[in-house]
Amino acid sequence: MAHITRRALLGSAGLGLLAWGARPGPTGAPHDTYFSNLSQALKRAGIGTPTLVIDRQRLHANVNQILRNIGGRMQLRVVAKSLPSMALIHDVLSLTKTDRLMVFSLPQLLQLAPDRANTLLGKPMPVTAAAQFYRQVPGNPADQKVQWLVDTPQRLVQYRDLARQQQLSLAVNFEIDVGLHRGGIDSAQSLQDMLAILQSEPRLRWSGLMGYDAHVAKIPDVAGLRQKAMDHARQTYAAYAQQVQAALGNAVGTATFNAGGSPTYRLYDGSGVENELSVGSAMVKGLDFDTPLLADLQAATFIATPVLKVPRQFRMPYGVEVLGDAARIWDRNQEQAYFIYGGNWLAEPVSPAGLAGSGLYGTSSNQQVLVGSGLQQLQVDDMVFFRPRQSEAVLQQFGDIAVYEDGKISQFWKPMAATA
Repeated sequence: MAHITRRALLGSAGLGLLAWGARPGPTGAPHDTYFSNLSQALKRAGIGTPTLVIDRQRLHANVNQILRNIGGRMQLRVVAKSLPSMALIHDVLSLTKTDRLMVFSLPQLLQLAPDRANTLLGKPMPVTAAAQFYRQVPGNPADQKVQWLVDTPQRLVQYRDLARQQQLSLAVNFEIDVGLHRGGIDSAQSLQDMLAILQSEPRLRWSGLMGYDAHVAKIPDVAGLRQKAMDHARQTYAAYAQQVQAALGNAVGTATFNAGGSPTYRLYDGSGVENELSVGSAMVKGLDFDTPLLADLQAATFIATPVLKVPRQFRMPYGVEVLGDAARIWDRNQEQAYFIYGGNWLAEPVSPAGLAGSGLYGTSSNQQVLVGSGLQQLQVDDMVFFRPRQSEAVLQQFGDIAVYEDGKISQFWKPMAATA
């Protein structure tokens, strides 16, 4: 019996040693040269609060790469919601030499109205929003080159009635469902009904089609599934365009056939009926856009925030301190804690390497705790950098945007007000 007990004990000890050897090893490092230089630039600019930073040189490199990828085969439409700053939008429009914008909110549409850009709505607006736009915009409504997105016969009737009541001439672009199933025209009959309404009202002018295909990039690229979804999207688009051509004839020649988006613009080569692509998020490349199709672009936007507190080690609050002790013993990447200014953003820490949020301690929008091995060598007042998961909304949370170029903070861009 004693012999069996010794074997059991030896076996248990061996398993324990194996488990101990399987502990996560320490990872992490101080800021690399890029983030060290960016940190110093922020300090020289006197910035000591959470700040959204745009690397203008990377932004320009991304925009130029996108233009090279499109290669002039299709037009580019810049997505305003993904670049929510007038200065940022103007910088990109100047670089791309286009006046084509896609806008998704009434406040942004009103703010951009003085530019008189060639504007396509990115989602259907309640007709009351369109009426509000024309009430608030001074001057001749015809000067506003706005294509209102319409998705159903019922909404088209509402816009027809608005045009009649206010004696407006409205350009309407039809949203079509190319497989995303988030609304839009989904049958030849529905399109036929809308064309009949359009043809009976001289105050309505058909301006094109818009088919968004975000689902394609999210479908696994296995067994031909992604290509099948892309083929379906383009065939559906072509069928609807052909139906419009049969009904309207020459009007199709100058139409806007909008497609794509940041995740999928690389899948278009200009060989189909689609004649323009919408891109915005890829230009600043948030974390969610780290995909194979966008591998030739760089992250160009970061959240910088200072470290407020560096305790001796990571500890859980009184009463559950044993949990923190156990976490440190098991995972050497939970040895050190860093409390930062703010937190709980739609973002992930990117520098210094090896930082992570604490699942035990939880999140905080006031002083979030990050844990690491200590190899990061962070001190109080040092900067931590996050990558936003996306640009829309996030760029509007931090006040003026710090523009980083040529090794310094060169200017500040005011963001648009946060809107739905």
